[in-house]
This record gives sequence, C-alpha cells and structure tokens, in this order.
Amino acid sequence: MLKLVNEGAKSHLPFSPGFIAGDTMFVSGQASVDPETGKIISGTFEDEMRRSIDNLRAILEAGGLSLDHVVNVRAYVADENDLALYNKIYPEYFAQPAPTRSTIVGVLGTKLKFELDCFAYAKATRQQAVK
Repeated sequence: MLKLVNEGAKSHLPFSPGFIAGDTMFVSGQASVDPETGKIISGTFEDEMRRSIDNLRAILEAGGLSLDHVVNVRAYVADENDLALYNKIYPEYFAQPAPTRSTIVGVLGTKLKFELDCFAYAKATRQQAVK
C-alpha cells in the first residue's frame, strides 16, 4: 500500500509532505514555515524549532499518526551554538524511548535555523515497543 499524505504545511517546492508505504510513514523536511502560505517565518532558534516540529506533527496527524510513532529523526541545525538548546527542547516532543536520531550541523544556509524529517511506524508507538 502506498498513500500520499498531502496535508500540512504548504510548499512551493517540488516535494510531497508525506507518504505512507506499508507500515512506515516518511515525512519530508519541515522548516519554520507558515502552514497556509509556505513562506519562511524567521525567529529565534527556539521559535523555528517549535514551528518546524508543529508542522511535522500536522503531517503525521493527517496520516493518522503522532510524534510517538516516530522511530527516526534527521535534524538539521544551522549553528552549532544552538545544539544545547536543541537537546533541551527535543525531549519535550519526543518522549522516551527517544527515536533514533541524526543531527547535521551547518548545512542550512542563511534562511533557516532548523529543519527536520522523520520516519514513523504505524503499527505501534515507541512506548509500546518496550513493553
């Protein structure tokens, strides 16, 4: 089964917000953009990180999932000086057991401070996996 999840933050760029392939949902990179217009909303690192995760959450929810279904996160942080704040905020959204994670630093250019994408498993949450 392959299902397009075409809801969530709009973008003028050529990509789909998410796809469900079998039991896995793949969500494209989400940045600090207005969900209606797709325009970048600049702010502090914390503002941009929270807005990016909210955009990711909206796509997951459109696919019938939640942040608790996320098993892998790739995050992009523009400035290494924001890593401590990133690690402080991250557990507010991704409860234990935390998803696997890769963090790439210094690759976003000048317009974004944060972006993330994910893989989510539809059959169970991370919390169910440890029972």
